[in-house]
Amino acid sequence: MNAAKRTEIFRRLAAANPEPTTELHYTTPFELLVAVLLSAQATDKGVNKATARLFPLANTPQAILDLGEAGLREQIRTIGLYQSKARHLIATCHLLLERHGGEVPATRAELEALPGVGRKTANVILNTAFGQPTIAVDTHIFRVANRTRIAPGKDVREVEERLIRRVPRAFLQHAHHWLILHGRYTCIARKPRCGACLIEDLCEYRDKRED
Repeated sequence: MNAAKRTEIFRRLAAANPEPTTELHYTTPFELLVAVLLSAQATDKGVNKATARLFPLANTPQAILDLGEAGLREQIRTIGLYQSKARHLIATCHLLLERHGGEVPATRAELEALPGVGRKTANVILNTAFGQPTIAVDTHIFRVANRTRIAPGKDVREVEERLIRRVPRAFLQHAHHWLILHGRYTCIARKPRCGACLIEDLCEYRDKRED
């Protein structure tokens, strides 16, 4: 795919949704961190239901610790892997208080030092909470980047690095959310909605569907 096509793709995505954001509900960087940690192998809708119960009770590291691991498990038990997620979150809260004064750090190295926080989670926090031009490659972005040929790659790291290089700088800040939303609602896994896609004529997918 050439640069002109890629630019037009993001121009259209931007025109359709000028201010995209995560579908996870949060009001602070810490709430976002909690929501993202809980979102592994869970839907945003399911996470939002759990955090709607949790955040009124505890939405700071100290308040989570005051709940205790058992109390935290009770609040998030509707989410998959809730037991291990509770352990990670309790450990993360300890480190946030010990090393960062209870605040979420704004560097990749410090974020990835937190239990349960890998590169993808760090990229989400850096982009969404702190406005850094990072791209967290999840299954949706990986699929869209390869299927459209915007930035094909054999693994998530390769796709991430190619997107960072190839997405026009003017669109880099929001590219993460545009691609996720496009993959979630239009370029879906089994039956992509090509006939309703605003970038169909630019996409280089060979097996386009019109139904």
